Amino acid sequence: MSAADSTGPAPAAPRRSLVRGALFAGGLSVSLIVGANSLRSETKSPEMPFDAERAYGYLVKICRIGSRMSGSTGMSEQLKLVSEHFQKLGAEVKFQSFDAPHPLTGDPVRMHNILVAWQPQAKERVLIACHYDTRPFPDMDRTNPRGPFVGANDGASGVALFMEMGNHMAKIKPTLGVDFILFDGEELVYDRTGKYFLGSEHFAKQYRDHPPAHTYRYGIVVDMIGDKNLRIAQEKNSVKLAPEPTKSLWAAAKALDVKEFVPKVEYEVQDDHLPLNDVAKIPTCDVIDFDYPYWHTTQDVPQNCDGKSLAKVARVLTYWIQNVPESKRRR
Repeated sequence: MSAADSTGPAPAAPRRSLVRGALFAGGLSVSLIVGANSLRSETKSPEMPFDAERAYGYLVKICRIGSRMSGSTGMSEQLKLVSEHFQKLGAEVKFQSFDAPHPLTGDPVRMHNILVAWQPQAKERVLIACHYDTRPFPDMDRTNPRGPFVGANDGASGVALFMEMGNHMAKIKPTLGVDFILFDGEELVYDRTGKYFLGSEHFAKQYRDHPPAHTYRYGIVVDMIGDKNLRIAQEKNSVKLAPEPTKSLWAAAKALDVKEFVPKVEYEVQDDHLPLNDVAKIPTCDVIDFDYPYWHTTQDVPQNCDGKSLAKVARVLTYWIQNVPESKRRR
């Protein structure tokens, strides 16, 4: 992110470097064509009645825990809440645990990726991921950079989305097996000190070095999708590294007339999708609304989020997993 885009004193290296579309592609913003043929034309998927109020309730419940930074008691409480929710819905829930050094002390911090499998017997799958940790402090806050940070949009929104989607997974017929993956250690960073994407990098390396019995055709990472003023443009790395899932996801939004998905490339973002693309070689796109004025501030609270935004993203994702396009890669 350039200094001109900052909402407060720049903490130096934010985890998502932001580039407007006008800064690349010959000085012009780029549109990704989203025609009807981006989806499997023979499939007409039923709409799911997502409950926006219930989804917002999940977000509020998560935020009431308080800080959920990696290795904290708040994170442990959230892990229990989330895993029990999906287990009650009949999903297969597993934990991928690992240690990472604390950026300030070097002491090991125990982290846990949560893997939630639907149709676990399917050998070909898609993954939908988010991070569920919060940053230690709201270091982009102009007045209180060491104040409380509950990460309503930046952390809780993806978790609440998955929790609401989970209520409907038994009713739909996805094209492939589906995994929800919640990454730990996405931003255990203190200002300039620390390493991003610890959970997704660990997952990607495990997938590469110890291949499971299944394979992932595509992946989607969601992040900051609870903003009241939701607007999700396409992300430059996603278009470059994962054009098929990106194109087909925005085609799903067009089919559903969800106008908050804007078919223009406007950002370059560093997020959990990069290890999945670069290390695991799973074509993965990033679904993120970066125009959120409360990013990394004390005001990233539930009052600045909306369950209707979560429900709209849920509609698009659910339609997409019922119409996953074929891969153009050589198998």
